[in-house]
Amino acid sequence: MKIGITGASGLIGTPLVTALRGEGHDVVRFVRGRADAADERGWDPSSRRLEPEALADLDAVIHLAGAGVADRRWTDAYKKTVLDSRIDGTTAVAQAMAAAQGPKVLLSASAIGWYGDTGDRLTDETGPTGSGFLADVCRQWEDATAPAEAAGIRVAHLRTGIVLSSTGGAVAKQLPIFKLGGGAPLGTGRQWTSWISLRDELGAIAHCLIAEVAGPVNLVGPAPVTNKEFTKALGRVVHRPTLPVAVPGFVLKAALGQFAEEGVLVGQRLAPAVLERTGYAFQDTDVESALRASIA
Repeated sequence: MKIGITGASGLIGTPLVTALRGEGHDVVRFVRGRADAADERGWDPSSRRLEPEALADLDAVIHLAGAGVADRRWTDAYKKTVLDSRIDGTTAVAQAMAAAQGPKVLLSASAIGWYGDTGDRLTDETGPTGSGFLADVCRQWEDATAPAEAAGIRVAHLRTGIVLSSTGGAVAKQLPIFKLGGGAPLGTGRQWTSWISLRDELGAIAHCLIAEVAGPVNLVGPAPVTNKEFTKALGRVVHRPTLPVAVPGFVLKAALGQFAEEGVLVGQRLAPAVLERTGYAFQDTDVESALRASIA
């Protein structure tokens, strides 16, 4: 297949380009500004500009671009940046694909923030949406693919959980603390964490390219764990003890602001029902093996 990827220089996009090329696919990277390399094509997501001609020869598009949710403190200005980067970029891609009448598949990034706090309830893709800033962002993000869906393009919303990696994301931020023996549960430690190893994230995306799936797809591993269990597993992987006393929620809220409430203390116990129903075989089925594979 000939596949276009936005966000190709990010945590997921960078190894995804390599993985897809390794499987024999022809990959085109969409870059902001001028395209300098033979495998690059330019676009301007902030102004919703992507020429349909740049997509006409593609079979599929994987849209991953968007400002990092946890990159900065959630000021009103940065929350607007997070939302706008997703709506503008997704609208540009969806409209260009509809006009190009070439690509037949759009895999568009989303997140498990769509569900809000699920508590102890195991939830699959049929579960209700939640409340809060992240849930609202995810709803608008997914809605922005409407032009592509209306044009008959198969659209899958990749609701990704916590991607385990030593090069970025939540685990990369925790690793230095854990390696010093300072790892500890967060808040009550009872909130659920829906994780996925980096290699299963890449494998699941490749699976969605060829599986006849449309609509939401939970990109999470098959065995979510509590934050306390996750903490102990990460400690074992880095061969360091973890602290028995949790970091209080009020400390996290003081340090991280609103993100602590929606991104750290929230519980999300999710099931990858669509992936399992369509035959995806996970490489990492428990959190400890996933951490060992992802941060080695």
